[in-house]
Amino acid sequence: MSSLKSVAVHSHEVSESKELLSLLPDSNGMAWIRGGDGLIGWGEFDRFEVTGSDRFEEIHLWWRERCAHFAIHDQVKKFGTGPILFLSGAFDVDEPSVAIIPKVVVGQRNGRTWITWFGDEPAPQLNSKTATEAPLNLSWVGGAISPAQWEIKVGNALARIYKGEISKVVLARDLLAHSDLPFDARHIMRKLSEKYGSTWIFNVDDLVGATPELLVRLNKGLVTSRILAGTIQRTGDDERDLALAASLARSSKDLEEHEYAVDSVAQMLAPFCSSTNVPETPFVLHLTNVMHLATDVTGVLTDSLAPADLFTMVRELHPSAAVCGTPRHAAQKAIKEIELMSRGRYAGPVGWVDSKGEGEIGIALRCAQINSANRREIRLFAGCGIVQGSDPAKEYAESQAKLLPIREALESQ
Repeated sequence: MSSLKSVAVHSHEVSESKELLSLLPDSNGMAWIRGGDGLIGWGEFDRFEVTGSDRFEEIHLWWRERCAHFAIHDQVKKFGTGPILFLSGAFDVDEPSVAIIPKVVVGQRNGRTWITWFGDEPAPQLNSKTATEAPLNLSWVGGAISPAQWEIKVGNALARIYKGEISKVVLARDLLAHSDLPFDARHIMRKLSEKYGSTWIFNVDDLVGATPELLVRLNKGLVTSRILAGTIQRTGDDERDLALAASLARSSKDLEEHEYAVDSVAQMLAPFCSSTNVPETPFVLHLTNVMHLATDVTGVLTDSLAPADLFTMVRELHPSAAVCGTPRHAAQKAIKEIELMSRGRYAGPVGWVDSKGEGEIGIALRCAQINSANRREIRLFAGCGIVQGSDPAKEYAESQAKLLPIREALESQ
């Protein structure tokens, strides 16, 4: 018998809409926001940390047990109401994944705002907080892998590709920064939202970023995944960037990299869906710093007595070819042997799940990890897909471009 006691969970609509980020009381608040809409949460009702190959199943069982003891009073009944779990999964099975149930969640979508809270007390008041502080005397320290070492590692990956061991592998690098003031995730998210509002702005357990890639969304039986692979840096000149976008769309190297990523997701989703739609050609996604080849894969969940939930699909989809490579197991082996760096929760699943097993999970890209033990230190991450024809110097330049969103957010006042 479980020792958990029943607890009430209320969701009520709020008449006054407020900017979500302004409501977070401190840097530890959780967020998943795109274009101003999404969810924020604060306070910890409960949390769970787990490692191992069964980590997503274990989080699922833990969440299901808690939900069984919630007396849910949901007067809104929309996508994102009721009790919410924020998830940040590790890239590798040996690193800890984190699941957090906030005490308070505020959501906003299509002009409607709601609040969810635990207990039978009245709903908490929503008050905008004071301005957050930018980093003070920011300094860049370098990372676990020097630029020269990283280019050598790209060369090692290419050697494996030419030998036929792998078709694609994604290699990552990091960059450390220090500040005289603690890093505040709210300041970073606000700066990211100003320039990258079309991405998913997130913060879960001090992993903060702006990802353009959606691993999987499940809502009312509709499954969606946005895959990005193939990148070119923007110049800031609109006419020049249009020409670069056209060249990206024709690039055999980038199209090959993209095809690997799309095929891996489509194949993983197919068993769960009665039908899927995979566009024949990608579109070019224009972001402030880079442009990506992008494809939105959609599917209709199979109508059965036990349809797949979000945890099941995350387990199957992660790590996708977009952040790992192909074939998957060979690419994972290559990453362990070549990269020799802990990714932590970078490139892992991040997002939220509701009590019905629906929600939105992205891939933790364009992000940084605030050091929870020393909040004056932060670690940025970037990765590049290596395929036949990749050039180590160009891949390094691409990684620099992918670090730019977080760098700019930290350097902005």
